[in-house]
Amino acid sequence: MSTRELTCIGCPLGCALTVTMEDGTVTSVTGNTCPRGDAYARKEVTNPTRIVTSTVRVAGGVCPMVNVKTATDIPKDKIFVCTNALKDIVATAPIAIGDVILANVAGTGVDIVAARNVAAK
Repeated sequence: MSTRELTCIGCPLGCALTVTMEDGTVTSVTGNTCPRGDAYARKEVTNPTRIVTSTVRVAGGVCPMVNVKTATDIPKDKIFVCTNALKDIVATAPIAIGDVILANVAGTGVDIVAARNVAAK
């Protein structure tokens, strides 16, 4: 049996969680004051995921860069593969929030989308 201490990020309270695991299976979560804490802890210790935010260069836009993010969370172990895939991307203006900048990043099935509008020059 093993335990892991986490701080919940499911809501602003930031509860101190204790997750007990046995043979890779979560047996209990304590310290949470809402159901989101339990769900967060179980997911974090078995399959951690993150939203990735970054920037990419823009050609022909009023701004040289555009903020981008993953459309949904991706496995934590794919973060560096994702950011490396973005380093040579150049988007062409005009760009609207939600435009797909890179489809299926790192083979995750998740798209990188624009998080800002950029008008053409």
